[in-house]
Amino acid sequence: VQLVESGGGLVQAGGSLRLSCAASGGTVSNYGVTWFRQAPGKEREFVAQISYNGRATHEADSVKGRFTISRDSRKNTVYLQMNSLKPEDTAVYYCAAKWNVGMPLTTTPKDYEDWGQGTQVTVSS
Repeated sequence: VQLVESGGGLVQAGGSLRLSCAASGGTVSNYGVTWFRQAPGKEREFVAQISYNGRATHEADSVKGRFTISRDSRKNTVYLQMNSLKPEDTAVYYCAAKWNVGMPLTTTPKDYEDWGQGTQVTVSS
């Protein structure tokens, strides 16, 4: 599937952003989606994920209670609502998709083949 992220930008600490990951091609409804992020000089890390049917979600401890992942199947779009942003949330955010029907999602970037181009999120202090 093809993925396109949007919604990044510059925000002050404590502010909010909503990222979107629009999917096309293939049977999108059978894919789970995971958000990763990568800060300069750091490895790509797991942020949040949602199953193909939207019934299961999982967030990293570092964002739990602040970030919420959701999906709109009619629009083939997955959202990442980010609240109470901190400077340490600054990174390029990527969404990735993986066939999820009958298979679990993982939090390891190397397990994903379909990626978006990324969207920059910068949180100023």
